Amino acid sequence: MPKFRKKPVVIEAIQYDGSNASEVKEFVGSSYVDDRRVPVIHTLEGDMSVTSGDWVIRGVQGEFYPCKPDIFEATYEALE
Repeated sequence: MPKFRKKPVVIEAIQYDGSNASEVKEFVGSSYVDDRRVPVIHTLEGDMSVTSGDWVIRGVQGEFYPCKPDIFEATYEALE
């Protein structure tokens, strides 16, 4: 079976900590859904809730999506 490696891509992300919904809203702009108790963002797969600890990522085409912390840590490393 052929194997593939993910291309190195630099992304922007913010971690939702349960108290910084306004920062998440500012980051995702019009992708934010205002009428919910928890942050909800429009993604390519539909509206998705963001729970405390999740990272919100801006993808390579400007799309946004949430990512669980364990997946984020396994996939990304901080740049200096």
